[in-house]
Amino acid sequence: MTPKSTAAAARATVYGYPRQGRNRELKKAIEGYWKGRVTADALRATAAELRRGNWRQLGDAGIHEVPTGDFSYYDHVLDTTVMVGAIPERHRATVTADPLDGYFAMARGTQEVAPLEMTKWFDTNYHYLVPELGPGTVFTADSGKQVAELKEALAQRLTARPVLVGPVTYLLLAKPAPGVAADFEPLTLLDRLLPVYAEVLADLRAAGAEWVQLDEPALVQDRTPAELNAAERAYRALGTLTDRPKVLIASYFDRLGDALPVLAKAPVEGLALDFTETAAANLDALAAAGGLPGKRLVAGVVNGRNIWINDLRKSLSTLGILLGLADRVDVAASCSLLHVPLDTNAERDIDPQILRWLAFSKQKTAEIVTLAKGLARGTHSVSGELAANRADLVSRAGSPITRDRAVRARTEAVTDADTRRSQPYDERSAAQRARLRLPLLPTTTIGSFPQTGELRAARADLRAGRIDTAGYEERIRAEIQEVISFQEKTGIDVLVHGEPERNDMVQYFAEQLTGCLATQHGWVQSYGTRYVRPPILAGDISRPEPMTVRWTTYAQSLTGRPVKGMLTGPVTMLAWSFVRDDQPLGDTARQVALALRDEVHDLEAAGTSVIQVDEPALREALPLRAADRAGYLVWATEAFRLTTAGVRPDTQIHTHMCYAEFGDIVRAIDDLDADVISLEAARSHMQVARELAAHGYPREAGPGVYDIHSPRVPSADETAGLLRTGLEAIPAERLWVNPDCGLKTRAWPETRASLEKLVAAARAVRGELSGS
Repeated sequence: MTPKSTAAAARATVYGYPRQGRNRELKKAIEGYWKGRVTADALRATAAELRRGNWRQLGDAGIHEVPTGDFSYYDHVLDTTVMVGAIPERHRATVTADPLDGYFAMARGTQEVAPLEMTKWFDTNYHYLVPELGPGTVFTADSGKQVAELKEALAQRLTARPVLVGPVTYLLLAKPAPGVAADFEPLTLLDRLLPVYAEVLADLRAAGAEWVQLDEPALVQDRTPAELNAAERAYRALGTLTDRPKVLIASYFDRLGDALPVLAKAPVEGLALDFTETAAANLDALAAAGGLPGKRLVAGVVNGRNIWINDLRKSLSTLGILLGLADRVDVAASCSLLHVPLDTNAERDIDPQILRWLAFSKQKTAEIVTLAKGLARGTHSVSGELAANRADLVSRAGSPITRDRAVRARTEAVTDADTRRSQPYDERSAAQRARLRLPLLPTTTIGSFPQTGELRAARADLRAGRIDTAGYEERIRAEIQEVISFQEKTGIDVLVHGEPERNDMVQYFAEQLTGCLATQHGWVQSYGTRYVRPPILAGDISRPEPMTVRWTTYAQSLTGRPVKGMLTGPVTMLAWSFVRDDQPLGDTARQVALALRDEVHDLEAAGTSVIQVDEPALREALPLRAADRAGYLVWATEAFRLTTAGVRPDTQIHTHMCYAEFGDIVRAIDDLDADVISLEAARSHMQVARELAAHGYPREAGPGVYDIHSPRVPSADETAGLLRTGLEAIPAERLWVNPDCGLKTRAWPETRASLEKLVAAARAVRGELSGS
């Protein structure tokens, strides 16, 4: 392949970069600020140095145009809320008094004021803060952050492109503010919002921006004609402004569909599209729309969400086709690199040959630069890189790690009978009530208890050899004793062991399954200062030996009350890992489900009467396009039932989901056939309880009454109020009382106080129901 012309030499760029720093410096600085150990000036200095370091790394790697504005103390959607002045009324005084403290109050809440609702960013494990809007919302421009960060990059003599959440996506992500009618549509505020974006664009132009990127990922979802008309109107208005930089509209995560011709015809200078596997249809659609004559196309051909190396020859072939469809073609990842770790070079415990199959942010940056060079100068200019890439791809395809005959034979032997409980729910429920003898409105928690500094230090000491296994396990036993004792004294009905031995709800299991790789430094932001290290599912999955039975059995020996066995479900194992891309997801899910089925069987054999299989990612992994959802839900719900269906009727199966929009999957929740489901509901004011009721959900449910992502401790009256709201939708005999999610991220003082109030609220409402 030869370049189209030297004038159209391709540039390399990215849409965003990991924020945390090589050693999670940002997390430590922010949490230090919350605790009063780090000043605001010191926090800002740390953030500025991390930004400069990211830009230096990108520039040194050969990235021609670096992003600005993607850096955030907590969340880029919250940053957009600040930029457009959409501060909720309850937070205005705090934001006015101290913008930084007010910012964190919106994210985390205070003892007096609730935070913004949090939910998943499309089908990723990143969480964003949901804007709250209403008919009375007044938007005002505040471009201070965006302008300042652009100037920082320009001061380093870099070509920089500010990246903003686009106005249509911002409004489509928003919800009606508390007290506003539920049928209010934030998109009706578009004409009020556009002048604010116009002002921000003018400010960025004045600060030196040649291009500004407006991200519109919401347009890859199914959109109504009215929503598409809104997008057309928005970009006609912004595109015809005279005082603005050049505008690049970016989409990612899926195909644009009907929105593609709308954006292609918009009077803007560029379009950024995803051309990876899930969005491959964009290529034909772009050709059918007549291409982008006279415009810039940024081609996302490197997968920004997974960690496998790119097939460079295949991507160059795609780029070669695109050369004929636009005035110029530049090369990028499919989305922000926020969703992958920083650098494979930090990993020391992964086999060097396997490590060559992996590409984190730094390696993806190098792939982008290689592709841009090959596109501009011809494949001969990158022949060495292409040869090395081909050798690595062949190595992975032929590795014995990826295929296990026994696992594949067992998976192929699965029948429909393996995914069905032996008795219907009504009969199982009666057997479980007789066995468990729980009160009305039974109380429980989701699973994890606070992961204290002492626990993390004990794990670090074990890894470093400062303590032996016996010493570490003694520490775990002591923690389990404390957790069980606290729950008994508090009056919780179904206990948990607290999971002190678990570093993460996915990684803990992946480290004990064949076919999985764990990283030491592969941190990825989930929300705020919460970072996880997603495992890598590299080959066929099996379970060599029990993973949880020992500690669950020990906890049960300390109490006469039931202790839940706690497992992470197959869909969540996939969604919160970097999953293999060389076989269908459903095949991998079935392998994981069979491994977990063995664990469920061993827990039951050890006397565990309640087993919870968490699936918080079931909604998160739902395809963005409705046409793709039915197939996903078939294998996803089947995998859960394959995990759980082999138990006795009187063994109670629980599942848990959190921080997602559940209305789209209520039927699938029903199809899981779990006996009890617990769900996040506190921030959304019991919305999910109403959704379950509207569906006619027939089994037991625990909509959360305590928001665990905020440090505030709700009062017993507040918790009881949420519980009464839940009772309006779910009968008392089927309603459980529990927090929204696990307590791992909370401190012990607030955990104790909140759970004591939760139990007090349950007792008060029980008394109301019984008339006592």
